[in-house]
Amino acid sequence: MLEWMTLFFVGAFGYGQIELLYRGHTHWTMLMAGGICLLLLRAIDLLLPPGLPFLLRCTAGAGIITGVELAFGLVCNQLLQLAVWDYSSQWGNLWGQICPRYTLYWFLLCLPVFGVFRLWDTARAALSI
Repeated sequence: MLEWMTLFFVGAFGYGQIELLYRGHTHWTMLMAGGICLLLLRAIDLLLPPGLPFLLRCTAGAGIITGVELAFGLVCNQLLQLAVWDYSSQWGNLWGQICPRYTLYWFLLCLPVFGVFRLWDTARAALSI
């Protein structure tokens, strides 16, 4: 339980920091999205077959993050009218909520995330011997 709570807070604050560096501001809903994303990434990492190639894991992760971004965008931007972001000017956008460019960024973000998960699992296994 502590590991999952830690992952949520690391994801929340990590996502927030990335937004602050990239956009200069963030929104509290993005902290929630970041926490949920890291929990989901860890869950799929544990559920996917161990032999699945690393880049396919990252592709699945990018899809998960894009899905969370779409869900949050539809709720926060469309339903609640919070205007957290608008990708409507971006090529290939879907309802102004997601676009291929950011899915590529999420893929790149998954490289170190899944790498850390791999290191964590290796260290955990070594310590339990």
